Amino acid sequence: MTRRRGSCLCGAVVFEIAAEMQPPIACHCRECRQQSGHHFAASAVEKSALSLIRDRGLTWFRASDVAQRGFCGNCGSTLFWRRDESPLIHVLLGTFDGPTGLRLSQHFWVSEKGDYYDIADGLPQLEED
Repeated sequence: MTRRRGSCLCGAVVFEIAAEMQPPIACHCRECRQQSGHHFAASAVEKSALSLIRDRGLTWFRASDVAQRGFCGNCGSTLFWRRDESPLIHVLLGTFDGPTGLRLSQHFWVSEKGDYYDIADGLPQLEED
């Protein structure tokens, strides 16, 4: 089993994942772009496989009627996305401390992507999720 460790920029949130993660996706929806400043690259894992080692900065924002976004209230790092009734949590790939060994598998919500960049990696592109 692969173990991956990650954190926010200031270290107020530190987590570990002890499970295989799903193939990562890039989400280009307006909400993800506004929160992260660009598109959102994340991989899903069972919530039970995520251990919070330090969570003193973890804050949750209700971004919609069905989901919340986790971030560090101290440094502002975007960390997680979770749908209310799902057993999964999406972890942003840029939060891992070392190499992930993961590769993007597809792009979601390309109908809302920013006009300042192109998606030219040859991966599948879904207009929505």
